[in-house]
Amino acid sequence: MSTGSAGVLLVTGGSRGIGAATALLAARQGWSVAVNYQGNSLAADEVVRGIRESGGTAITVQADVSDEAQVLRMFEKVDAKLGQLTGLVNNAGVVDVTARVDEMSAARFKRMFDINVFGSFLCAREGVRRMSTRHGGEGGSIVNLSSAASRLGSPGQYVDYAASKGAIDAFTIGLAKEVAAEGIRVNAVRPGLIETEIHASGGLPDRVNDLKHLVPMQRGGTADEVAQAIVWLLSPAASYTTMTLMDVSGGR
Repeated sequence: MSTGSAGVLLVTGGSRGIGAATALLAARQGWSVAVNYQGNSLAADEVVRGIRESGGTAITVQADVSDEAQVLRMFEKVDAKLGQLTGLVNNAGVVDVTARVDEMSAARFKRMFDINVFGSFLCAREGVRRMSTRHGGEGGSIVNLSSAASRLGSPGQYVDYAASKGAIDAFTIGLAKEVAAEGIRVNAVRPGLIETEIHASGGLPDRVNDLKHLVPMQRGGTADEVAQAIVWLLSPAASYTTMTLMDVSGGR
């Protein structure tokens, strides 16, 4: 496949929500996109079909980002099919049903951090190995998906999720400093109340509508509004922007 003019981008969790919106927007801006999915191949195929029908280049890559062997195979497939990686969006993540911390199981904690934190570390590690000038790369950009929950704490609902995103904030700051002189920019986007399917997976399908009164802009955001920020951070327009935690939260 030919490489897009903007470079080669891997979007984890790219089959729906913010990930899908990011993949579609990036492709329109010239990126060749690898759309990662964990289990929903039909949704990932639909995103890739939309990109190709618009004249873009895209492939699907299956992997559970919490599994190192699957992550390695995913990156090898991107290398083989699309070429030199220059962009990574660590978007894959999970939330669980609402609960207090004293009601949560150890298995829940492990799943939350395995996917939301360790998965981002594994993917970033492989991204750096390909992008860093220290490793013979040509530079690139990493955007991590954090959350406004990292500032708010999500008491009574998702303290474990909020803590996992707090870890992403610290990870973003440290990695950005670590690779800044090697041609890699590392930033995070912290969405607020966004209209995606993740709320239903947490048992609160009406969460955005129920809480929008807490947002100064008095509405939930859209996946495309978050994607706009992500794709800007990936682009040369953000060439002097690294170590930034960008809130896309309507003022909340």
